[in-house]
Amino acid sequence: MKSICVYAGSNLGNQPEYAEQARQLGVELATRGIRLIYGGSKVGLMGEVANSVLAHGGTVTGVMPTGLFKGEMMHTGLTELIEVKDMHERKATMIRLADGFIAMPGGFGTLEEWFEVMSWSQLGIHESPVGLLNIADFYTPLLGMINHSIEAGFALQTHRSLVIAAPTAIQLLEQMETFKRPVFGNKWKQLDEA
Repeated sequence: MKSICVYAGSNLGNQPEYAEQARQLGVELATRGIRLIYGGSKVGLMGEVANSVLAHGGTVTGVMPTGLFKGEMMHTGLTELIEVKDMHERKATMIRLADGFIAMPGGFGTLEEWFEVMSWSQLGIHESPVGLLNIADFYTPLLGMINHSIEAGFALQTHRSLVIAAPTAIQLLEQMETFKRPVFGNKWKQLDEA
């Protein structure tokens, strides 16, 4: 992996471990020579991971829509800042630039972005590793929901292997670096029955 897109909260959350692991992720990305692709903000977990990458000599590309430029949010010290017209172009640009994806703890936007790249992985639109940085069990309920979806017959058990999750940045990156996308059969059970 040469570039990893990180989706993360624009707030810090209420557990100190969230920011600590954001900074650790930044250290790991810089040390491994992996470029950070992210939303371009200087605040929240987004800012923590970007600042950490930069502080450790790494490369950071931020992607931000023109309408979201606010003096208190836009990070002005990045290696590269790409201005786009809207959120759709932002997401498409971030996906195009990355060959791996990580969701840190975050809110609705973080979840939406992660589910999009996970869905695209399931459909075979891309073959990049998609990870959840499950700091302090933040994503444990989501992992339970994914398992529930499989048990209820809406997703295939084989697709569960696409979801990479670990509690620390080091563990997650190690799993992502060794990820081999499995070969899947038909996603739609009814077509097998026809």
